[in-house]
Amino acid sequence: MYTTNASRGLPRHRSRHLTERYTRWALRCVIATLVIALLWLVLAFHLNGQWMFALLFLVLGASLGVVFTKRTLMSHRYIFPAIAGLGVFVIFPLLYTIGISFSNYSSSNLLSEERVRGQLMSQTYQQEGNAFDLTLYQEGELVRLYLENSEADTPQRFVSSPLNFDNHETRQIGIQAVDASPTQEPLGMRAIIQARDSLQELRLLTPNGAELRMAGLRQFAPMVDRYEAREDGTLYDRRDDRVLTPDPAIGFFVTDNGERITPGWPVNVGFTNYTKIFTDPDIRGPFMQIFVWTFVFAALTVVFTLAVGFVLASLLQWDQLKGKAIYRTLLILPYAVPAFISILIFKGMFNQHFGEVNMILDTLFGVRPEWFTDPWLARSMLLIVNTWLGYPYMLLLCMGLIQAIPQDLYEASAVDGGGPITNLFKITLPLIIKPLTPLLIAAFAFNFNNFVLIALLTGGNPDILGASTPAGTTDLLVSYTYRIAFQDAGQNFGLAAAIATLIFLLVAGMSLLNLRLSKVKV
Repeated sequence: MYTTNASRGLPRHRSRHLTERYTRWALRCVIATLVIALLWLVLAFHLNGQWMFALLFLVLGASLGVVFTKRTLMSHRYIFPAIAGLGVFVIFPLLYTIGISFSNYSSSNLLSEERVRGQLMSQTYQQEGNAFDLTLYQEGELVRLYLENSEADTPQRFVSSPLNFDNHETRQIGIQAVDASPTQEPLGMRAIIQARDSLQELRLLTPNGAELRMAGLRQFAPMVDRYEAREDGTLYDRRDDRVLTPDPAIGFFVTDNGERITPGWPVNVGFTNYTKIFTDPDIRGPFMQIFVWTFVFAALTVVFTLAVGFVLASLLQWDQLKGKAIYRTLLILPYAVPAFISILIFKGMFNQHFGEVNMILDTLFGVRPEWFTDPWLARSMLLIVNTWLGYPYMLLLCMGLIQAIPQDLYEASAVDGGGPITNLFKITLPLIIKPLTPLLIAAFAFNFNNFVLIALLTGGNPDILGASTPAGTTDLLVSYTYRIAFQDAGQNFGLAAAIATLIFLLVAGMSLLNLRLSKVKV
């Protein structure tokens, strides 16, 4: 006799088998749905010309299908989501950034060559001396257009059939010549403005075959396509009587005298962006200055935060100190406050005219430092604020490491006549510095890319004079890259990507050093 399922009267092992069967079936349905969705993304990106994203989702979908359908890869199913996330959000952006660094990708080189050619071919210009004044007349619920060219030797007048302006689609309308103007009162400018979208979509055909388009709120005129495509790939500019030749080396159409016609398209420029960083004086000077300051800022931040945290941690271990728990809580409170709130508060406190810091300094010493306009004062302010933000972390680390030191060592030192200074340099520091070193390198790497502090406190200002790119004396490499990519008028994404790649190599080197010091095999 065996146990049965009470609800269905089935044997327990059979019920469990059915449950596992339905679970596997449901899992396969979910995997199939995800694969279909990823294939749809592949097709969508491919049709939009984004082959890199199409390739990404193709690889993702294929690997998803293989891992979850082959029994031999069953052990890899649990780690697949993490690997997929790493590939999508870390590896792919990194490879994409490196790829951009070898191109001239910028705000003037965004579109593909085909789209640039299409945009130029869509441009039109107005023929001179053939503009027609526009007047609208109400006719029931419809509107009739009246056009008149009074400046011509022989005035021309045309009128359209009644139109419904609720239709905003591009359409061609034939117009007829008339001898006299309508007698009713015309509609005002307000009606023309309300119907502007519909008027811009109209193509009015005169009896002689000329096409009129809206050239202003009060005019229609013959609009001629500006560029004419030729069989050799060049474009002829009818308005300026010149030929535009596509230059694949720079990604622009150029005229006979070398003038570049925007927009352009991205092309491969090799190591141009990397060489420009070190050879162009207008870029090399600010870059090297920011590069040195980035290292100095990160190093001094680690030194100052460690010094403050270590001193406070040592004081909190003092046996004669009462209320340690209260002091410990108060000293760690800055770590609990979101950094952006603290930064904005400090920005107000260091205000040159109304800030509390200058009010105190003016009262005590009669000085009002220009924290945001003097380069060295601005850098000092950054170090002060960052020390305040970072010392609680070092305090926690040092407290934990100091508490792990055996008390027998201090007792033996006391027997030998050692004092606090001797204990500090002979026992405490030597025992905590080794486990603390990897954490200090990690803190250095974090402050090396401390974008939030710079963006919220100084914005990189004051600016470096003579720089051809947006560069400030308080910029770090990461904020300098951001300003080149998103705040410069040219938005040179290729140059910004090259700098970002160099930053990655530096941070990767520090991470490798961190692993070596942590004795982790790589």
